[in-house]
Amino acid sequence: MRKERRDGVRIDGLDGYHNILPYIMPRRTEAEVSMTETFDVTELLQYMKERNEKEGLNLKFFHAFCTAVARTIYLRPKMNIFISGRKFWQRKYVSLSFVVKQAFKDDGEETLMFLYVKPDMNLDSISKMILGDVDKVRTEHTNDLDKLMTFVGSLPRWFLEFFFWVLRKLEYHGAMPKGLTAGDPNYSTALLSNLGSIKAGAPYHHLSEYGTCSIMITIGTIHKENYIKDDGSVGQRDMLEATFTIDERIADGFYYAKSLRITKYILEHPECLTETVETPVPVEL
Repeated sequence: MRKERRDGVRIDGLDGYHNILPYIMPRRTEAEVSMTETFDVTELLQYMKERNEKEGLNLKFFHAFCTAVARTIYLRPKMNIFISGRKFWQRKYVSLSFVVKQAFKDDGEETLMFLYVKPDMNLDSISKMILGDVDKVRTEHTNDLDKLMTFVGSLPRWFLEFFFWVLRKLEYHGAMPKGLTAGDPNYSTALLSNLGSIKAGAPYHHLSEYGTCSIMITIGTIHKENYIKDDGSVGQRDMLEATFTIDERIADGFYYAKSLRITKYILEHPECLTETVETPVPVEL
């Protein structure tokens, strides 16, 4: 079997348990583990408000969350592993994907977005890229992936059955063509769903058998929570819940829990968002 594919390098030297794990649990959806974490984003919201006012920027909370997730993945490489063809692969890049709703109404069309995060990027550059891509999609009302899906979805059922059977075989052998995976959220490192933008919570969301995405994140609504100050009075903090669904075969819960400490630190210390995503974070792991 090939040692390298277009999007990943095969991981060798695994212990016996991990070598047989994809045969014990061959499906990503039967190896899911889900965790809900609460983040204090009070300082983050104030930080973005001040910078937006002083520098004329348009920083959004979602941009900061994407930056924190990307940095966590860069610093914790096991979070960027995927299993395909019963083998473990280290992804060659960090990529995030999400859905853009072109209008906040029931019949508003949705467009899938794909973001490659380079190691020298930070909140500012990631924010500009997201805003640019979203504006382009909402202006053009589509992107290349949408056009491809529209065409493929119009084909007869018998052809689609055969077509996706072929795709599954190609994926199993690590031979999926770039033209069919570039920009596909199912082939990203992590897929994010910002449900807080529509005033919803952060429910569990399943992974997909199709593709190589090992992480699904739902982001809830930012809300106020009371706390007791040192002087006994009641104060309020801006809190957020996010739910992470991860393929447990790529790393254990201990590794996941420590990785979330990095995400939590970044969101609660927003001044570090100006650093590049490859910069280490002073978190005791």
